[in-house]
Amino acid sequence: MEITQPFLDQVNENPLYTLLGIRIETVEQGTVRSRLKAVPGACWPVPGQPHGGVLFTLMDTTMAWAAIVHPGVQDGTTVHLDIQYLRAAQNGPWTCVARVVHRTSRTCFLRAEVLDASGEPVATGQGTYRTFPQAGSQFVA
Repeated sequence: MEITQPFLDQVNENPLYTLLGIRIETVEQGTVRSRLKAVPGACWPVPGQPHGGVLFTLMDTTMAWAAIVHPGVQDGTTVHLDIQYLRAAQNGPWTCVARVVHRTSRTCFLRAEVLDASGEPVATGQGTYRTFPQAGSQFVA
């Protein structure tokens, strides 16, 4: 899947990302970086601190993009995502960096970190994603 800036702009306008304050910033094969500028409704029970579910969504969507941005891959879905919250998310905006660790023809294994504005880790996780090939493509792992 090739990612152009107009396509990325369209992705970032989707209702979920807009609702939570998520933006995909950089997309490269094997690594994706996103940013969360949490909207007030995503910060509960402490104002200015996004709920853990919002951080989970940030990590899941960032990993998903890292999984599908690969030659011959059309789409993908989360199989499993395990997240560890290291401390309260108090110093935003937050950045998530997801990296592919290993890939097979149908499965992608990733690691990700959510960092606060000073670069300190807030959460870390690992995920498994099922990828689906483009019609007629020869997938290269």
